[in-house]
Amino acid sequence: MKIILISLDTLRASRMSGYGYGKRTSPHMDRIAKDGVLFERAFAADIPTEVAHTGVFTGKIGLTTGVISHGSDLTQLPKSVEWLPNLLRTAGFTTGAVDNLYQLKEWFARGFNYYINTVGGNRWIDGSTINKLALPWIEQHKDESFFLFLHYWDAHTPYLPPASYVSEFYDMSKDPYDPANRSMEPAYNHTAYPFFKHHHYDLVGRVTDTDYYDALYDAEIRYLDDRLKELDDHLAKLGIQEETLLVLFGDHGESLTEHDIYWDHCGLYEPTVHVPLIMRWPGRIPAGRRVPGLVQQADLLPTLLEAVRREKPAGIAGNKLADPAGLDGSSLWSAIEGAADGTRDTVYLSECAWQAARAIRNDRYKLIVTYDSGPFRRPPRELYDLKEDPRETVNLADAKPEIADALQSRLEDYVAAKLDGRPDPMQEQLRLRGLPFRRRIEQILNGVGLTWEEWERNPDRAVFDLATAGSDGH
Repeated sequence: MKIILISLDTLRASRMSGYGYGKRTSPHMDRIAKDGVLFERAFAADIPTEVAHTGVFTGKIGLTTGVISHGSDLTQLPKSVEWLPNLLRTAGFTTGAVDNLYQLKEWFARGFNYYINTVGGNRWIDGSTINKLALPWIEQHKDESFFLFLHYWDAHTPYLPPASYVSEFYDMSKDPYDPANRSMEPAYNHTAYPFFKHHHYDLVGRVTDTDYYDALYDAEIRYLDDRLKELDDHLAKLGIQEETLLVLFGDHGESLTEHDIYWDHCGLYEPTVHVPLIMRWPGRIPAGRRVPGLVQQADLLPTLLEAVRREKPAGIAGNKLADPAGLDGSSLWSAIEGAADGTRDTVYLSECAWQAARAIRNDRYKLIVTYDSGPFRRPPRELYDLKEDPRETVNLADAKPEIADALQSRLEDYVAAKLDGRPDPMQEQLRLRGLPFRRRIEQILNGVGLTWEEWERNPDRAVFDLATAGSDGH
């Protein structure tokens, strides 16, 4: 038995053709879904990257593990917390990863016999680099039961797809640098501009057309799709495609100008928290199944453990793969086989990087409660009717206070029950360190003689660019 778990970093579900997008961004992933199961409403309970992946590998949300922030020096994950690669290695799987999350936190290398760190001179990683490292590893271990984690970053900023991929998604008769086009002004004058100038805008060039950035994102997805086809073709060539449980998931999505968020993954809105989830296992997972109900990333760990117990591969001690205690996730197998629509009727959402907020979402409504809005302007509560307003444009918190109050009460009860008397790690983060990404901006501003307060009062790109003349913005 082989398990390949693939993280598609920053891949927004609604930007995939298999999830209803009108452009051909994901033909091979769509093919994988047609041969397996696609979860229509999968959610990242915690965002962004660090907390999302911790949830995948523990089967527990941030309120349970205490890992609720991204890039915080306060965060620790005790070695006593059971970890998916450790569980599988102990049972007899050869475990491998092609990944660089170890650069964030040491616990991401736990449990792997082989951890191939993709860190390099750039903060972005091309999918071809992942394949160059992963494909030989698969060939070397093709006769073993293995678990392989692959982490593709192509859809993450900076969007730098090969030029040949862009024309399918952008009208090349237009000039993306046309000074008459002013659609980029809100992004360039946003309070978060100093961070994105260095990590994104300067790498792409002084684009003036927001449509061009959207096209670059689509092109990155299409490029990623081709890299996944290369991987899949390799499995077929080696004759192990049929015995491989292939799992594709997004750790979070991406906002493309919605809600004053410009090509980034913050905010508990659907573009960022609704993620793709696709599974294929020929002969075990029915082909063409689409699961309509709510599921979350923490469901993956118990699902994979159950898959091993069902398969009983030779040489694997399935008796060592009981579900750990205190999981927040539930096995997806009932939903996969059509006995259930999902694993829950409500999902709880959390972020603590650019902003600190929690949310509750059911079939009809979403309530977002913001504790610290960081470089954004957010009301304390946002209530959206997802049936009537799927783009979350009309805040009904004041118009329907009884619904907002009921949802907030349920959210608070849930948080209190999960904490069970322990301090709230989000409030501790805000009290002791503040928002990690606000601190990053402050460091950049301080380096050029500006304070956060000065910048917040006048987030003018020209002012910052003048201050950083002759420096790299750090």
